[in-house]
Amino acid sequence: MVENVRLYSDERIDDLLTKNMKIIQSKQVFCFSLDAVLLARFASLPIKRGRIIDLCTGNGVIPLLLSVRTECPIDAVEIQERLYDMAKRNVALNGLEDRITIYHGDVKEALTFLRNGSYDALTCNPPYMPVVGGEKNKSSHVAIARHEILLTLEEVIRISSKLVRPGGKVAYVHRAGRLGDLMTLMRKYRIEPKRIRLVYPKPGMEANMVLIEGIRDGKPDVKVLPPLIVYKENGEYCDEIHSIYYDDRKEE
Repeated sequence: MVENVRLYSDERIDDLLTKNMKIIQSKQVFCFSLDAVLLARFASLPIKRGRIIDLCTGNGVIPLLLSVRTECPIDAVEIQERLYDMAKRNVALNGLEDRITIYHGDVKEALTFLRNGSYDALTCNPPYMPVVGGEKNKSSHVAIARHEILLTLEEVIRISSKLVRPGGKVAYVHRAGRLGDLMTLMRKYRIEPKRIRLVYPKPGMEANMVLIEGIRDGKPDVKVLPPLIVYKENGEYCDEIHSIYYDDRKEE
């Protein structure tokens, strides 16, 4: 762990709750949320041989979390300069420069600096909200992360199909209401949906998130996994969520 990584005045260092890892965050710029944590646990990864990439990486939270599940090198792409800089510092803060490489660039143009078909697994927590007018978040950093201002869902899926090899796995987290769009676009770009898990805030409520994984040029056969419920009726985390956040601390 590197302790002398610089911070901006609006930044803080939080406990990532796994393997003594820390993460730089800023309420004004970017803070990760449960969706990133769930995606990092849901995605299928090669363990010792292969290469992994995370698109729309933000402050690098997903590569950090993936690094405890695999020994493979991990690349990540972020278009916003401030978030790219934060992700680079987060990698340095955790001493992972030899395992995680952060690229500053546009996901749509990824093939200008990354090789076609060179990845075995890809993750992405893309912007959720289409741009339909009305008020967006006042912070441009947060607005770009949450709204399809610079990158649409179709653009994410199109480039994903080009970056992974045939047989490579692609995993996304998104709003449950976009499940139809996800499946349609994945098939359009030859990523066959294979695993789906819906995430529910509480028992009896509608799903608000979906985790979906597909295989480039895979055969049709989708598995719908058991539902994941975040909170019990009393407001406490359900056992699985509690385990995701806290079990790794028992191993330290």
